[in-house]
Amino acid sequence: MHSRLRLLLLSITVALGCSMMSPVSAAPAAYLDSSGRDDVLAGGVKMITIQTPKGAFRVWTKRVGNNPTIKVLLLHGGPGATMQHFEAFDSYFPNAGIEYYYYDQLGSAYSDQPDQPSLWDLPRFVDEVEQVRKALKLDKSNFYLYGQSWGGILALEYALKYQQNLKALVISNMVASIPAYNRYASTVLMPAMDQKALAEIKNLEAKGQYDDPRYEELLMGHFYVDHILRMPQDQWPDPVLRAFNKINKKIYVPMQGPSEMGASGKLADWDRTAELPKITVPTLAIGARYDTMEPAQMERIAKSVKKGRYLYCPKGSHLAIYDDQQVYMAGLTQFILDVNAGRF
Repeated sequence: MHSRLRLLLLSITVALGCSMMSPVSAAPAAYLDSSGRDDVLAGGVKMITIQTPKGAFRVWTKRVGNNPTIKVLLLHGGPGATMQHFEAFDSYFPNAGIEYYYYDQLGSAYSDQPDQPSLWDLPRFVDEVEQVRKALKLDKSNFYLYGQSWGGILALEYALKYQQNLKALVISNMVASIPAYNRYASTVLMPAMDQKALAEIKNLEAKGQYDDPRYEELLMGHFYVDHILRMPQDQWPDPVLRAFNKINKKIYVPMQGPSEMGASGKLADWDRTAELPKITVPTLAIGARYDTMEPAQMERIAKSVKKGRYLYCPKGSHLAIYDDQQVYMAGLTQFILDVNAGRF
């Protein structure tokens, strides 16, 4: 009788435990609930029509998950790259209940690619983000804007114009000043490189031979694997390779410039350092030790805005999302959840 009683009590305890855990187990179901969404047929994909000075075009977006209070719009790098290198988020954001949106900016990968040079302009890209926000029905109660590299420039510019629509801002692997970026490249990164390789790179650039296979070979062996993604080239993740292969140089070169050793295009004089204190929404700045961008300048963003936090990735480079992934994802996710819970 005694042993039977113990078994009965154990079964009751297990049943009560399952009952108490039901709210937790219900969370994944809510996250996967797409009821009432107008993108269900296409698996979360929505083509959004945007208006430009050169007419109407369509940009590609894809929603993952469902969370009424956390909706993260991802702004990719480049300019003219693609959202594909963000696919690492699939391993982390769903577990945290974070709803997020992949988005190819106009001219990139799955979006329309008009041959209209006048459209490759920072203010127009900012206007595009605002049109996308409205189409996705994001607002200050749930809208987290995340930008990496060039996407960080775009996110910062958006915040300075439209921060009334934001719940929080993330600037990843980007400084607030291109002149500061160029100074760091010339005074710190280049002197630390193999000088023979650097001389050959500079010689190819002087001749305008940016498409020479040797140029790419030198950059990969002496710059990319040290400052873009700190992994052997043959171990670079597939999403990164696909993103690199889809860069639209008709956008990238006019805005960033043809050289990978600094910026020389339309963005060469871009500097928003003085305007950083105007940003009042919770802001996370992410920097990495081996980045092409100076970590101290990225930390400066967090210190200059009204409500800032700095995430430092000690093993990371420009794509710390991959080469210091655990630190990166833990810090980014914690920031989002802290803001959502009112703990920031």
